[in-house]
Amino acid sequence: MIKIEAWSLEEAYTLASEELDCSITEIEYEVTQYPSKGFLGLGKKKAVLVAMKKVSSKPTPQKQLAPSENLPQAHQNRPQKQDRKLETKEVKTPPVLQQLQKEAEAPTIKHVVKEAYAQDRQIDDNFFREKRSVDEICEEIEIDINKLFACSCFEIDRISVEPYDDETVLISFSGQDSALLIGKEGYRYKALSYLIFNWVNSKYNLLIRLEIAEFLRNQEDMIRNYLEPLIDQIHENRRGQTKVLDGVLIQIALKALREEFADLYVGVKTNDDGSKYIIVNEFYTKQNVK
Repeated sequence: MIKIEAWSLEEAYTLASEELDCSITEIEYEVTQYPSKGFLGLGKKKAVLVAMKKVSSKPTPQKQLAPSENLPQAHQNRPQKQDRKLETKEVKTPPVLQQLQKEAEAPTIKHVVKEAYAQDRQIDDNFFREKRSVDEICEEIEIDINKLFACSCFEIDRISVEPYDDETVLISFSGQDSALLIGKEGYRYKALSYLIFNWVNSKYNLLIRLEIAEFLRNQEDMIRNYLEPLIDQIHENRRGQTKVLDGVLIQIALKALREEFADLYVGVKTNDDGSKYIIVNEFYTKQNVK
């Protein structure tokens, strides 16, 4: 059994047939990962399959030989009745076929592939966190993200990636055109944040903090100023809610309110039109309902 990686399934099949020295129709395989082009080069994946040469349960056909070619001279002169006895003895299952039947009753390749794939996934999930430090991961992310944006039309400085905490990396954009990456009402910022998060989180199991031309810091300052009177009101009434917030603002406000009111329920609610806001109130229990 072999493991093949290629950028397409066709190429993987061809490589598997070359490795096993047989045609593609003689291969039994299991696709463990389908290829993906990703988006803007992010999330690109190879095709991965595990293959082995099919084991045929039929014995290899043998050429029928004439009696004069197949039997010694002494047997040719024996009566026809004894020849039939010889033919009856040859009907017995050969040892090779018995071995093939035993192998056919053994676990199929699907069971073998599932076990091997589960082991590989466990190794992949733990590799980056157990074998590599966050500093090493940041260096790799910084190289890859700078390669990606080197092809863009924006004039930006080298993108820096550094640890923010044990679970988060800080990705910072700066330069002449860096503010253009924010977009009107932050729509480009949201798109970039979504794409980079899905790449970093799926590959390294880390969170991201995306800072573009101090946009995130300014948003945090604005939310902090907005929340000050609301926090005083909630301390007095033990309940309250924010106005409709969008994008990264809802996440910043949610984190700040949960830190401030650890003893209250703080959650996000969604209106019929899809807009979101945060409510803060007492936890509901059976005693509260009574």
